[in-house]
Amino acid sequence: MWLKPEEVLLKNALKLWLMERSNDYFVLQRRRGYREEGGGGLTGLLVGTLDSVLDSTAKVAPFRILHQTPDSQVYLSIACGANREEITKHWEWLEQNIMKTLSVFDSNEDITNFVQGKIRGLIAEEGKHSFAKEDDPEKFREALLKFEKCFGLPEQEKLVTYYSCSYWKGRVPCQGWLYLSTNFLSFYSFLLGSEIKLIISWDAVSKLEKTSNVILTESIHVCSQGENHYFSMFLHINQTYLLMEQLANYAIKRIFDKETFDNDPILDDPLQITKRGLENRAHSEQFNAFFRLPKEETLKEVHECFLWVPFSHFNTHGKMCISENYICFASQDGNLCSVIIPLREVLAIDKTNDSSKSVIISIKGKTAFRFSEVKEFEQLVAKLRLKCGAASTQYHDISTEVPISSESVDPSDDIEVQSLICQKECSKTVNTEALMTVFHPQDLETLNSKTLKEKMKEQSWNILFTECGRGVSMFRTKKTQDLVVRGIPETLRGELWMLFSGAVNDMAANPGYYAEVVEQSLGTCNLATEEIERDLRRSLPEHPAFQSDTGISALRRVLTAYAFRNPKIGYCQAMNILTSVLLLYAKEEEAFWLLVAVCERMLPDYFNRRIIGALVDQAVFEELIRDHLPQLTEHMTDMTFFSSVSLSWFLTLFISVLPIESAVNVVDCFFYDGIKAILQLGLAILDYNLDKLLECKDDAEAVTALNRFFDNVTNKDSPLPSSVQQGSNVSDEKSSHIRVDITDLIRESNEKYGNIRCEDIYSMRCRNRLYVIQTLEETTKQNVREISKWIQREFLC
Repeated sequence: MWLKPEEVLLKNALKLWLMERSNDYFVLQRRRGYREEGGGGLTGLLVGTLDSVLDSTAKVAPFRILHQTPDSQVYLSIACGANREEITKHWEWLEQNIMKTLSVFDSNEDITNFVQGKIRGLIAEEGKHSFAKEDDPEKFREALLKFEKCFGLPEQEKLVTYYSCSYWKGRVPCQGWLYLSTNFLSFYSFLLGSEIKLIISWDAVSKLEKTSNVILTESIHVCSQGENHYFSMFLHINQTYLLMEQLANYAIKRIFDKETFDNDPILDDPLQITKRGLENRAHSEQFNAFFRLPKEETLKEVHECFLWVPFSHFNTHGKMCISENYICFASQDGNLCSVIIPLREVLAIDKTNDSSKSVIISIKGKTAFRFSEVKEFEQLVAKLRLKCGAASTQYHDISTEVPISSESVDPSDDIEVQSLICQKECSKTVNTEALMTVFHPQDLETLNSKTLKEKMKEQSWNILFTECGRGVSMFRTKKTQDLVVRGIPETLRGELWMLFSGAVNDMAANPGYYAEVVEQSLGTCNLATEEIERDLRRSLPEHPAFQSDTGISALRRVLTAYAFRNPKIGYCQAMNILTSVLLLYAKEEEAFWLLVAVCERMLPDYFNRRIIGALVDQAVFEELIRDHLPQLTEHMTDMTFFSSVSLSWFLTLFISVLPIESAVNVVDCFFYDGIKAILQLGLAILDYNLDKLLECKDDAEAVTALNRFFDNVTNKDSPLPSSVQQGSNVSDEKSSHIRVDITDLIRESNEKYGNIRCEDIYSMRCRNRLYVIQTLEETTKQNVREISKWIQREFLC
């Protein structure tokens, strides 16, 4: 391998190297101890140890070529080789192509300059076809050569990065090098004649976590095929762990989601998988998840700055994050202030002339945001102006649409028009106010007091809108979260679900998409549509909205359109229940995009045949139970009980176990806080029933206790009359139990478990995904073995 020319002091080098060939301009050397009988004695052992531990060219290869000039002790290293054959090819090339040319130069300086230029040209030519695309290509090329020499992996195996660290063999740390490649985790160490070589396939990793104890202050624990491995003494352990986590999860995705993996232009091409690329990808995924942005968005820039909060009259410190189509801000203090600005909403971007280094972004609705103390703010303003000019032509302004009236068109004219008419009629049917006609007169007295509470909620939100703005670019603060916990008013629920889930952005970026998909999926017949037809009338059958063909037809269109859009998921049980609730508060097209947000971003991998996402979150739930409710963990002999009983909680967001008027409050919190809200509520429910669960002698008693609890969860502020509410229709026996208000329960879950961070949940999801998928894989293999044995017994014996 050709090396970037670097100076070597030959006087000191001769202690570690032996000369094999030389001429007037070049020297070929062999590492002392290499290929010598007995390993070269003590000197050979010491040299081998240095090669393993030190980060130098010497540790890479046992052969090298130096360029020498007469009367100088300073030489230039220009090539190295893992074996004699490789280094001989380089030597012969120098003799055939360089030696004759050097004789024409008059000075040693000209000779050295020519050799350096020629070698750099060879390296540049190699780099066009090389895997090495890192910040320091020379060091990376050296590490790549050592990696290839030590482990003998396939030529196409791509080295991503490498780290110096210690591998713990028993209680003894062995210093060496950890190599992370696309398919393997590899470690090599050579200390005083003792060699350690470790190769672990990423798809065999069942546990990957950061740990600490008395001996190891901080280490990375890797479990593979029942064996535990510990690595420590990293310079940047968090960075290393993140990359290992990504590579392990990509290997799993390659097995269980090959279609998505193959369609990803970066993951499918090893040349594109680099340390920097993986880090950027991880940051973009976290950015999109936090701000609920379309998964296609890529984080481009991050700027520390201050955002002026007008209703609080102060500047809050935080980070401005910029992607292709959004400018976002999140505060770093405890005020929980965040803002999302779609570039399609931006009207102007200006800068101030004072020393505040401010960027002012004006959007539709006569609102402006002021970001101050922005480094290089002038360049940022110029770039954002270019972005906004490009973005304004990509989006369709949905706020200017004029609703199509069923009285102004001929329904037979166009399928799209028919769909829009049905959408409007369905939205009338499932809207709460439109359902007033089905209420009984005796409900009106109760309804009046609850309507007053509902109006007070609306007033609180209107005050918030006045202070924080309304729409996708509103300020989101602690006060916003407090109002969500109290329950979103019926009239605002659809609008705010669209905002908090990010579905409003998907819908704005894809105008007319839903109507097209409805038309294309019309009349299709497959397994998904058959399952949809079977479940249509099982979806909230007690609710008036789904006791007519209008509501059922809207539900059918949304589910069929989604199955057509995403055939990989198609249709999964529980989607019908969730979509039914979405249609109660959102228009048909909005319900479709809410379903997209849930299935593809907020609950990834939930709605497929293996429901891997739900199983992963149940494993996260079990981990949280062990941390927060240890007495319950000690009492339960088998933790799988929590998985079996909570599966429906996660798949339906508690809709299947709670009365509908209480469940919608849970959905409110889910769209605002994501899976964190479901995990918190699950912990609060177990905590509330802790004494009863500790008294249970078996799983059946525990299930009964929880079911009775759910039957007695109420929503005293719900404006729905008792004839529609499910929680009011309980038997006398059940009503003797203490009623629990859903608002109090959600508030308690926030107070007790609100300190669970989204970042921790993300990390726990990644960690448990490996275990869940490895368990599924082992179960599948075991089933195949059992079937094979049965076939042999029945048919071959």
